Amino acid sequence: MTTFAPKATGQLAVDPKFQPWVEKYRPKTIEDVSSQEHTVAVLRKALASTNLPHMLFYGPPGTGKTSTILALARQLYGPDLFRARVLELNASDERGISVVREKIKTFARETPRHVGKSSDGKTYPSPPYKLIILDEADSMTQDAQSALRRIMETYSKITRFCLVCNYVTRIIEPLASRCSKFRFKPLAQNSTQARIEMIAQNEGVQADDGVLNLILELAGGDLRKAITYLQTAQRLHGATEPPTPISALSIHEISGVVPDDLITHLLSVMGVDKDQGIDLTLGSGGFEGVRTAVKRVGREGWSAGQVLEQIHDALIPLPTIPALPKSLAAMAIAECDKGLCEGGDEELQLLECCLRIKDAMSKQ
Repeated sequence: MTTFAPKATGQLAVDPKFQPWVEKYRPKTIEDVSSQEHTVAVLRKALASTNLPHMLFYGPPGTGKTSTILALARQLYGPDLFRARVLELNASDERGISVVREKIKTFARETPRHVGKSSDGKTYPSPPYKLIILDEADSMTQDAQSALRRIMETYSKITRFCLVCNYVTRIIEPLASRCSKFRFKPLAQNSTQARIEMIAQNEGVQADDGVLNLILELAGGDLRKAITYLQTAQRLHGATEPPTPISALSIHEISGVVPDDLITHLLSVMGVDKDQGIDLTLGSGGFEGVRTAVKRVGREGWSAGQVLEQIHDALIPLPTIPALPKSLAAMAIAECDKGLCEGGDEELQLLECCLRIKDAMSKQ
């Protein structure tokens, strides 16, 4: 068992007990951003020259896109000017052309006022332009994106734009061509591990050996998801008297990811060994063996869609399974997924899928 002792800090937060750790440990400066060395290096030079271009941040969720631009804005303007000079909109909520014409255009056309020294005694660059951050910009309608083009050109002397999105292909080309593009890649495990261990130490988390690595593995490069899993598990185990260490089973239940032993058991009743490939002796239980395994999935409350995804990820990459059985299994998984999307019964769909895969394994 690994125990992390709380680290003494000289700051008093606004009751951090009730603050989400994702917000509590959000990077305060661009130097704190994990794993995005190229982007941070370019932004550091832009910060030194205070001449920002229009920017487009894109990449998977939880990789630090919003945190990076907010940290950059705070370093540019300081606490006093931040509210007056920065407009942050979540484009998934406010995505219509009316928002572009009213909120964004009104803010963009305002001339920024000059300010002296900041109230915290520090001197900030405070460039003579404002910053508009459009989070989840890929949710904006085509009309809204088209209307944004002209605003970006007209008010470029006094306003800079930063578009943040997951899918760069959903940003229209005329808009994307006006921006410097920054790709945020999924976070490397070594940098996320250091961050998670720091949070665990600060919060006094008790965890079984290997649990933090499991959290990072299940999060798949999404640091926000990893921090949320850690805080949820800490709340769960800290609520008992005495508090118990976080276990691997708790992390699986919080994340909704099915434990490996259940997936291995399902594959075995279908005649598949995760190491050896097809082994029909494992599936000697026939129909009853498959039905019992599927009933166990429902009894333990796992999502059939998640089980299906993990069966696919475990089965399809196996090099020892010939092409024909693998193709038939992939078709069975695809049709089962379609049935689930259309509202089919989870147990029946999963049962049919497993029986079809079992039958496919015998066709070599």
